[in-house]
Formats: sequence, structure tokens, C-alpha cells
Amino acid sequence: MNAPRSSTDVVESGWRDVRADGRVRPELLDEAYAEPRLRQLFPWTGMGELHFSRCTSPRWTWDIPYIAPAAGDGYMVLGPRRGDTVGAAATPAQAVAMVVERLPSDCGPAFVGTPDELAAHERSTADS
Repeated sequence: MNAPRSSTDVVESGWRDVRADGRVRPELLDEAYAEPRLRQLFPWTGMGELHFSRCTSPRWTWDIPYIAPAAGDGYMVLGPRRGDTVGAAATPAQAVAMVVERLPSDCGPAFVGTPDELAAHERSTADS
């Protein structure tokens, strides 16, 4: 019988997978991973974008801005929803800082599960 995986284990596996898939610029991954508040979130990619989720299973959360590549070496910080624009960043450090500034106040380690399970967990702990 296997023990449930910890949030840290699942998130670390996610970071390894994102790095291995090659869709995100390595310097952006390095900068995001170096930021402890982002490193505890579950990373995922889409269209070269780096997204961060408060849970570890799809359909990941969409309440955190994400970083997209821009022309040249720059970045665009977007979100949290598609169509929302935070602004342009010239460097990975600037892009990461823009995301960190906009993290939800209750943004802790990623929850092992889906967004629906996370919402149920948050409701049950709020009632306690």
C-alpha cells in the first residue's frame, strides 16, 4: 500500500516535468523556482506560458497571474484570467516580482487535489 504523496513531493515533480518539457525559457524557470512563494505552487505550461496553481490536479486554479514569452527576450505578465494584462517585464526577475506582488493572501503550499477539492477543503476549514 502506497502512502499519499505530500504536497512538496507532487509540486517538486511538477517543477521537474515543466523543466523537462522544454516549453518555458530555462532562465524564467530558474527565477520562478528560486522564489519560495512560487516554488510551493504547482507549475504548469501552455503555449510557452508558465502558470502557477494552488492545487496539483487539473483543471488547475486560475487565480494567480502567469508569465508568457514576449518578442525578443521579454515577458508579459497576464491574468489571472485570460485577457487580463498585468504588464510587460524585460527580465525574468521583473516578471516573477510582478506575479509575487499579486499572489492571493491565502496562497500557501499547493493543495494535493483538484480545484473543486481545494474549494471544499477551504470551506470546511473556514467553518471550523
